[in-house]
Amino acid sequence: MEPATVAGKSPDPMPSPPPEVPSPVVNSSSPAASSAPPGAREVAAVERDAAAIAESYASLFTSLRLALSNVTSTSAENMKCLGDVVGRLQESALEASSKGNKYINSCLRLNEELRDLESLAMQLKILRKNVDSLDLAVSQLLRLP
Repeated sequence: MEPATVAGKSPDPMPSPPPEVPSPVVNSSSPAASSAPPGAREVAAVERDAAAIAESYASLFTSLRLALSNVTSTSAENMKCLGDVVGRLQESALEASSKGNKYINSCLRLNEELRDLESLAMQLKILRKNVDSLDLAVSQLLRLP
């Protein structure tokens, strides 16, 4: 961003208003006043008013250009900031997704291990039943007189 825009100044130089040409003062007692066409004073007054209005419009357009420049630069800054935020959000989402996938894979491995443990528990139950049967048989054999 240009320093001139930050400081609140337009980067374009302000056009200078057209120089006002002082209208000649017409004295009614002078000979030129009698030779001036009718309505000359009114035309001169209209010209002065038109020049003042043109200067006012030039000032207004300069102010509008400055305001538009400020708004545009602010919008550009906001868009850059939004881009940074979206980039960071995307990185965070990817990281969270990666961690989520690792968690899901760990849960699946644990599930498989638990299935293996269920099978092992069933085998242990069968083995215990066999040991109990064997113990009962041995006990019955030892009780024989």
